[in-house]
Amino acid sequence: MTKTMIKGVLKTWKEDRGFGFISPDDGGKDIFIHISALKGTSRRPITGDVIYYQVARDNRGKYKAINAHIEGVEILEDKAPGFLNTRQGIVLVALALVAIVAAIIALNLAP
Repeated sequence: MTKTMIKGVLKTWKEDRGFGFISPDDGGKDIFIHISALKGTSRRPITGDVIYYQVARDNRGKYKAINAHIEGVEILEDKAPGFLNTRQGIVLVALALVAIVAAIIALNLAP
């Protein structure tokens, strides 16, 4: 995998199949790009977009774009798990609910 970002132009894009090819600015061979390489972009790519990407080999030894983004297109926030999606968060919420239910029962039983 290349660590540095490479710049190119999206030469072709098959919207129905979710992939296309980037023509690198350095004039090398076209690079395959799948929609999954553009995680977090606020819109789908269109032919002519300037794409920044890294290169890796797929499981068949062919080169592909990874960690890509479209120039000038907003990157949405990562969908990293929030506190409530962690085990600790779930346990704390469950304990809080038990405490609330216990308090309600205690108030209803008070004379």
